[in-house]
Order: sequence, then C-alpha cells, then structure tokens
Amino acid sequence: MKRRTFIQNTALATAALSTFPQWATAQETLDKDQLLGKGSPKLVERNGYRLRPQVAAAFDKMTAAAQQDGIGIQVVSSYRDYAHQNRIWERKFKSYTGNGMRDLEAIKKIIEYSTIPGTSRHHWATDLDIIQSGTGVTSNVLDPDKFHGTGPFCELKAWLDKHAESFGFYEVYTNDYGRKGFNYEPWHFSYAPLSAGYLQQYTRLDIAQILQQEKLLGSDAFTAAFINQYKTENILDINPALLD
Repeated sequence: MKRRTFIQNTALATAALSTFPQWATAQETLDKDQLLGKGSPKLVERNGYRLRPQVAAAFDKMTAAAQQDGIGIQVVSSYRDYAHQNRIWERKFKSYTGNGMRDLEAIKKIIEYSTIPGTSRHHWATDLDIIQSGTGVTSNVLDPDKFHGTGPFCELKAWLDKHAESFGFYEVYTNDYGRKGFNYEPWHFSYAPLSAGYLQQYTRLDIAQILQQEKLLGSDAFTAAFINQYKTENILDINPALLD
C-alpha cells in the first residue's frame, strides 16, 4: 500500500466531513416524493449503480483508498425507487403466502431484511449494499456469515470497520446487542452527512397515513400498532450515529 497516498485521501475525507458539525445539516430539503422514492433525484451513475453526486464523490474516495490496501469494493445495490422496492415486496409476499403463510406472518418475514415500499433508505440515493470484489463468490452474497471469521468478505469488513466512517459512511443495521427491527446487515452503509438530515425530514411525514393509502399487497395487516412498531424499530432503531 502507498501509505502516504492513503493518509492524504483520509485527510481529505476527514476535512470534508468536518464541514458537517452535525449530520442533520443535509444540504437540501427533499420533497415528499423523493423521500418516498417517487421523485426524480439528480444521480451519478457508476458501473450500474446510482448515487447522489456528493455520495458518489465520497464513495469514489473510499473505494480508491481500499484499493490501495488491496481490497476491492463491489456495489450490489444503491438507489432504488418506489417501483423497484415494490417489485421486491410483491415477489416476497407472493412467495411466502404461496407457501401457506398468513399475510401478517409473511410481512414479518419480509421485514427481517426488506423494507416496505416507501420506507427504504435506498430511496434517498445515500445508501449502498457492498461486498468485497474479486473473491469469486457470486451467490447468496448478502449473508452476514460471509463478512466474519474466514468468510470471503471478512477483509473488507475489517477495513470498513476501521476506515469507512472517515469517509462519511456508517453501517446502518449494526450487530449491537438489543437492537430491534431489521436483521444485522454488515453490507449496508449510509452516507451520514446527507442521510441523517433526510431521516429527520422523513420522520416528519405521516407514515401511517401514507402506508394505509398505498394499498400494497398485504396492507390490510398494516394496523396502527403495526405501523408504529415498524417506525420505532425498523426505521429508527439503527446505528445511533445516523440519528444525530
């Protein structure tokens, strides 16, 4: 590794992040449609993935620094609009209910890892799912076991634990004891200087009313109690650094 170059890259990233003394100072206010994945955000495309320009620039710096350490980063998923998330939702809902699950049982199974359309952080183009490239692993890549022990992505995991935050990227669904909501996702990272502010904007929406109006598959099971629990546990029980 060219350590001097890495140090310079890290210093640049840290300097850039220092302009955000509090994460919640997002640079723009998103309209309701963009927060729900129904808008038309300005995006930068890189090798099949899409991010907001500021996020893409920070991610490029992080990817270059990892490469200097001999670690490649591959993006599995980035920006997803409402329609994309709904296709995932419907595919899983039909699969689970087709195998005999009741609607609520199927929904609880889906939200172990997948969001209800309109509630995904990927709608904001600030979040990515990433794995280590060059390992030869191409199936079932979003598996926590692959990021630990002797797993094929363990080197990337160790590198991200040490360096990702200096570039503004934070693991969202941590393995912290007692955290509820979505299961642990060592592949999901969010660009905090923007996403923390977007989350604050998002929580000001009437999520209960929005979800009840969408008429999604299984939405008859979206009781007020269910939606409140989903908001508290799945949307807000995340890495505390992304709540500031």
